[in-house]
Amino acid sequence: MESPPVMKKVGQGGGSSESGGSESGAEEKVSSRTRLEYFGWVYHLGTNSIGREFCHLRFLYIRGKYVMMYKRDPHENPGIKPIRRGVVGNTLMVEELGRRKFNDGDLYVLRFYNRLDEEKKGEIACASAGETRKWMEAFDQAKQQAEFELSQSSTRHRLSMENEIDLEGRRPRVRRYAHDLKKLIRIGHGPETLVRRSSNLGRHHRSSDFMEGDAADAIEAHEWRCVRTVNGVRIFEDVSDYKRSKTVLVKAVGVVDASPDTVFEVVLNLDRHRRYEWDTLTGDLELVDCLSGHSDVVYGSYDPRCLTRWQSKRDFIFSRQWFRGQDGAYTILQFPAIHKKRPPKSGYRRIKINPSSWEIRNLRASAGTNGDRCLVTHMLEINSGGWFKWKRDQCSKFEKSIPYALLNQVSGLKAYIGANPALTFESSTTLVDTKVSDASGSISEFEDAEVAEEFYDAIAADSSSSSDDEEEEDDDNAQLDSKGQRVKLKNVSWAIARLALKAKKAMDANNELDPTVDPVTLAPSDFSGSMHQGKGDADTNCWTSPSGNGFKIRGKTYLKDSTKVPGGDPLLKLMAVDWFKLETSKSKVALHPKCLVQSEAGKKLPFILVVNLQVPAKPNYSLVLYYAADRPVNKNSLLGKFIDGSDAFRDSRFKLIPSIVQGYWMVKRAVGTKACLLGKAVTCHYLRQDNFLEIDVDIGSSSVARSVIGLVLGYVTSLVVDLAILIEGREEKELPEYILGTVRLNRVRLDTAAPLEN
Repeated sequence: MESPPVMKKVGQGGGSSESGGSESGAEEKVSSRTRLEYFGWVYHLGTNSIGREFCHLRFLYIRGKYVMMYKRDPHENPGIKPIRRGVVGNTLMVEELGRRKFNDGDLYVLRFYNRLDEEKKGEIACASAGETRKWMEAFDQAKQQAEFELSQSSTRHRLSMENEIDLEGRRPRVRRYAHDLKKLIRIGHGPETLVRRSSNLGRHHRSSDFMEGDAADAIEAHEWRCVRTVNGVRIFEDVSDYKRSKTVLVKAVGVVDASPDTVFEVVLNLDRHRRYEWDTLTGDLELVDCLSGHSDVVYGSYDPRCLTRWQSKRDFIFSRQWFRGQDGAYTILQFPAIHKKRPPKSGYRRIKINPSSWEIRNLRASAGTNGDRCLVTHMLEINSGGWFKWKRDQCSKFEKSIPYALLNQVSGLKAYIGANPALTFESSTTLVDTKVSDASGSISEFEDAEVAEEFYDAIAADSSSSSDDEEEEDDDNAQLDSKGQRVKLKNVSWAIARLALKAKKAMDANNELDPTVDPVTLAPSDFSGSMHQGKGDADTNCWTSPSGNGFKIRGKTYLKDSTKVPGGDPLLKLMAVDWFKLETSKSKVALHPKCLVQSEAGKKLPFILVVNLQVPAKPNYSLVLYYAADRPVNKNSLLGKFIDGSDAFRDSRFKLIPSIVQGYWMVKRAVGTKACLLGKAVTCHYLRQDNFLEIDVDIGSSSVARSVIGLVLGYVTSLVVDLAILIEGREEKELPEYILGTVRLNRVRLDTAAPLEN
């Protein structure tokens, strides 16, 4: 078993701190002399020259934008030569492929590829979802380092890097890492063990750190009321839709003393010996089919005598979908299902288990406490008749029902993890004190190699075609650099990309457009798209443009107190919406002669933002949104820098907030209400010409996004969906945020999509 990755941040004074799972936009200001390093054991996956798949345990090390892969831990084997090395470029994309079966166990796979050339790709795997989260953070930091260096002037002084990161294949000089780090946050003691201890590294806390989970970025219609507390778990009902529905949503909510990663693994684990300890109903489960890395089909059975007497045994089948949001929260959706591998079984009565969802969200620890905590919510849909009778009469029959047993899973989970501290032991850290060095060196010898070998080239190289050579130990590479050359390292942090883009004035949506130019009249009636504009709530298969009051965005004081405020009216006006169907996904639709941008009226607009949401399906669809400005964009504004900035900057700032206003509750849970940085979740391509910027959002580039959009398309004719787009504000001068544009899609029909000719 591999040890998880470690991140350390070494500043000018030699101090260090740990950074856990990052939230969208939750940055930490650090010294310009700060650096980040990650290292840990992973599995390197690939195919050798004769077509055989391999899975090798390797030690991966990331420093700044440089990546090295070793057969052994270089901290324990000073002077060992890396077997793979490369650099992370600003076009690197990292995708979670979910779980994959290897031998008798499951691994969580990460895929790396160049968004400009997807033939350049590679894969690594980790033992848990929590480790993949940490490695994704590591590669995001490395990518920010590459972006930062690209943004700097060529005449600016470059800080030195250590010369053991040699991409040209020369023998590296490796110093003794264990004697050169201060307050190294290290997890694990090698590939065979995961021995960890918790340590509270926090020094300062905000009042908002103690809220119950992270607030949504869109206002939901649910109105939850607590009806009972059982074993430290609160049971709620949704009272917002009493009269119109034959079912009611209920949920059990509890605080579990473990990390979200730990709880997610426990809930997803099908091992009956473990489930017997906390799950009174669905302890007997077995895997039927793996649909993808993020979904499977499960068969289960139970003896109803634990609930009532004199009944036959029951069995059921359900499908599961799971994914992790950019804020680190996990969602698991469970639907009743059927499967040809599990027909009705003699002696058992086949039932449909209630549709349900798990949401596992981190809770920041309060002052004076140690360890991880998370908020666990188990939500399910039940028949309203039985529920109301139980509430009214406190009928004991409900307490012997399947829904009640499902709600009590949270209580069982809470007690099980509390009684097994070894589970929480796995997700904590060990703090090791060592020394830090501070001397200068040179990185000029590595600059030429960066262009030749980027990370995905190195990781995807045919490592097992010469596996015999790899297994031979290179004994003579263990010689240490006698001079012990040391360096001063360059800064890399969540704030790194914004250092080169500081605004000159306080952000104000009114300053985004040129105030010296008279505005033009924007009349959507002068433009037309393949989807018509709705005239009222009763109109279907249409679009409208709601206000931004249903969305919550960062306020002026967000960096101090995390306060979010209602969005207000959008800066840009939605002029038209196209709903296309295509055999293959299409980018650069703004160049099509029938596109709004190419019309005479469109050419007269000061600026048009074209958002092309490419929906993977059979056939493929494109939802194209056209937002117009009534005045030219101020070049010095955040919007101006976004329009004319680099793709890397756009990827790090372009944000979308979704909200299912009406629709099936499971779809709402799948889509969520948290803001998403699209450039970090999926591949985005940009086209800047004349008076427009087109953003092509390839939803199919992410397996998680494909899974969610597949669920949405199944219910799309009954959904009312609101979307808001904005540019994330990260500096005080970029706040408060403002909404660029909104759209409401009212019960869209797939068969009305218009074909788009080439």
